[in-house]
This record gives sequence, structure tokens and C-alpha cells, in this order.
Amino acid sequence: MSAVPVSPGPVGFITINVDPVLNLGPLPIHWYGVMYAVAFLAAYQFGVLPYAKRRGLPKSVAEKICVWTIIFGLLGGRLYYVVQQPNLWSNYILHPINIIAFWQGGMAFFGAIIVGFITLAICAWRYGYNPWIALDGGVLFAVVGQPIGRIGNVINGDILGSQSNLPWATAYSNPHAILQANFDLCTPLHCVAYQPAAVYEALGTIVIGIILWLLFRRNVRPGVLAIAYVALYAISQLILFEFRKSEPPGPLDLREAQWTSIATLVIGVPLLYLLWRRTHSHLEKRFPGSLAAAHDPESDQEPDADQDSTTGQEPAPVR
Repeated sequence: MSAVPVSPGPVGFITINVDPVLNLGPLPIHWYGVMYAVAFLAAYQFGVLPYAKRRGLPKSVAEKICVWTIIFGLLGGRLYYVVQQPNLWSNYILHPINIIAFWQGGMAFFGAIIVGFITLAICAWRYGYNPWIALDGGVLFAVVGQPIGRIGNVINGDILGSQSNLPWATAYSNPHAILQANFDLCTPLHCVAYQPAAVYEALGTIVIGIILWLLFRRNVRPGVLAIAYVALYAISQLILFEFRKSEPPGPLDLREAQWTSIATLVIGVPLLYLLWRRTHSHLEKRFPGSLAAAHDPESDQEPDADQDSTTGQEPAPVR
């Protein structure tokens, strides 16, 4: 990665010359996958665990819920991306391996949110804990992990904005860069830089994370973080996709993620809020141990994963 002094801008732009695939002998390692793995570990350690401890969720249960949510969240994000592609039939239906080719890049995070929320709620209920707590932990996982995962997009070059001569604009010179159609590699004869839309996405998520952290410090009721995240993420996508040119526009010159954001704000968030209003008091009474733990954040005692979170006895089977 280097700065190019000769460019349309006054101070040059950034040239990225990183192969998206790190070849360790016969074993290809995709940087995109590496960044996802690092993101998952960091998100669990610094997002999920502190919140689980504060809400009285045992580490063993948090790990199980996290693993299932990662698996189904990845599937949801990938499938939602695939169904939006104009070459769905030729590149995915006729070549099914491409559907699960996560290493090539291409995830629609709204799909991960939808499937992830469903998985979190089911798993929390199955293990005998308030589903709203699991949803809150899930969004903290997202705001910690997403900015790290975007590093993989920056290396790939698969999320870019319009041509730019800003000093932080990026050009890609590695022939293996995964550029979308109508984006050009930087060569000695022709070098075009683009706005780093993936970096903007990461910064937007960091801002959301700061807001959630402030709410977390105020010890808001379970579920508030989840609702706030969904609303803030939808707003961020409405704004940030104005900078993204690697996805084709649709009706009214809006991209599919922007239409999903509008639907989320108009339908999804109000429904989620109404569901929360109708259920949060009942669930807090059903699982009072979680709320009590939140009011004693200094407690280091972790509930036994094999005991009920409210009575300390063996949990009754969930029917």
C-alpha cells in the first residue's frame, strides 16, 4: 500500500497493491476470510462477553448462541446478496458453489440481521433466557465486528464509490483485486482512484457503536440496543449507499440496500418496537435473573449453564 504522488489531486491518492489471496504453499488464504475470523473473535470477546456478564448470561450459553448465530447469519447475509444479483441464474443457480463462496466477497448485511435476529431469539428462548438480551448482545457483536470485517473489503476492492481525487481516495494496482464491473485497475498508463466506500461503512458502524455504548452505560432495558441498532443501521445505509457505486441503482436511482433501509424504517422498526412494548415486561418477569444481574454489574458470579437463570434449579424442558 503506497501513496501515489502523481495524480489529479493536490497530494496524491492511496494505491493498494495487496493480493486478496495469501498463498502459503499450496494453501490459499483469503484476506476477506481472515478478517471475518478476526472480527468474530474480537466481537465475541469485546462485544458479547461484557454484555453477557452484565446481564447474567453464562459464558457457555453465550458461546453456543454466538456460534449458531454466526453460522445462520453468514448464510442469511450471503443468500440475501445472491438473490439481488442480476446474474443470479447464470452465475449462481447454474453454479451453486458460488452461492456459498464467501471468500469471494459479497454479503448483504440486512440478510444477516434478519436471520441473525431470528436465530438469537430462538436460541435464547431455548436456553431459558430473555430473547431481548440475546438481540442486544447480537448488535454489540455486529458493531465491534463489522469495522474489522470491512478491512477485507478494502483489500478486495469490492466496495467502492465514484472516481475521486481526494487524498484518501484509493486505487488498486494488484491484478487479482476483486473489482466490480466498470472499475479499472491502476496501471502506469492509466490510474483511477475511487472513494473508499468500505471505509465509510466502517466509520458509520463505529459511530453507531459509540451511540450503543452510551446507551449501554445508561443501563437501558433489554431490547433497546437492538431496536436502536436496526434504526441507526438503516439510516446509515440510506446515506452511505449514496457513496457506493459498486452496486447498480434501481428504481428512483436508489440501490436495493436503500430500499431495504426504507422498508426497515417504515415497517421493520415500528413492528420491532411494538413487539418490544408488548413483550419486554412479560419477558423480564419470566426471566428476572437477567434483569437483576444488570443492576449488579460488579458481580463476577456467573450462573451455572446447567441451571435455570431464575431459580437456580435444573431448567424445565422448553416445549
